[in-house]
Amino acid sequence: MATFLDFEKPIAELEGKIAELRHLAQGDEVNIAEEVAKLQAKVDKLTRQTYAKLTPWQKTLVARHLERPHFGDYVAGLVTDFVPLAGDRAFGDDKAIMGGIGRFKGRPVAVIGHEKGNDTTGRVRHSFGMAKPEGYRKAIRLMELADRFKLPVITLVDTPGAHPGIEAESRGQAEAIARGIETCLKIGVPLVSAIIGEGGSGGAIALAAGNHVIMLEHSVYSVISPEGCASILWRSGDQKEVAAEALKLTAEDLKALGIIDEIVAEPLGGAHRAKQETIERLGDSLAAALARFDNMDAGTVRRERREKFLAMGRGGLAA
Repeated sequence: MATFLDFEKPIAELEGKIAELRHLAQGDEVNIAEEVAKLQAKVDKLTRQTYAKLTPWQKTLVARHLERPHFGDYVAGLVTDFVPLAGDRAFGDDKAIMGGIGRFKGRPVAVIGHEKGNDTTGRVRHSFGMAKPEGYRKAIRLMELADRFKLPVITLVDTPGAHPGIEAESRGQAEAIARGIETCLKIGVPLVSAIIGEGGSGGAIALAAGNHVIMLEHSVYSVISPEGCASILWRSGDQKEVAAEALKLTAEDLKALGIIDEIVAEPLGGAHRAKQETIERLGDSLAAALARFDNMDAGTVRRERREKFLAMGRGGLAA
């Protein structure tokens, strides 16, 4: 059974009626096709209406949906001959950030991204996508490896933020994130980033300072979570919906501000309702973005990327 969010209750009720009809009709001669078709049309219409007017907070909930495709799903669907590479060569291996080399549509690439896990065991193992310093240092190592062997880099971002624990701070969390951003900006190969769920704070931008930044339609990208913002400003998480509105964290807001470059439309009802279609759509956008850099030398790739981010701080953004 699909997992429905609170604002999807009317849709869930209709889906429940369809499931009930199909269950009652099993083994009978009753033809329910026409009634099911009518209910399905209502579901599609209601879903389209609901998702056409999602609030920023509702988009945040969709971005966090447990059934959205994760890093491993995209790698399985888009990358062949994938060889995972582990460890930062200094402390250990952080499972919140995964990476390796493989072939994307026949092109050798390095792929790095946050992994949240698909079930309770996996989420704990991957720390819910919240990386410690060794995770960012692993990403740095892989980006530098890609640069050495002239491999384009694809990063898939999906994290609530960097790991907030004492052990992460004691091992240099801020420094690792800063070096991650620095490495994104200095490598001479194309770096294309995609926000596939949550893009939380420095934990996200350490992998997302790319030449071309893509967001899935119902993903979010922000300096802080709505709950975190509300707890700071109002001393209570009750104002999280107001905070989500103020943060301008949706793909539409960020495209208008010039922070991201492209929005990839999700299937009706969100990526979790049609994983394979979402993976294919993002794959097409990643391929088109990489193709733009095919005949560009390292100096130009690096300069374009740096200029893009410097413009954000000197009034170069769209109004």
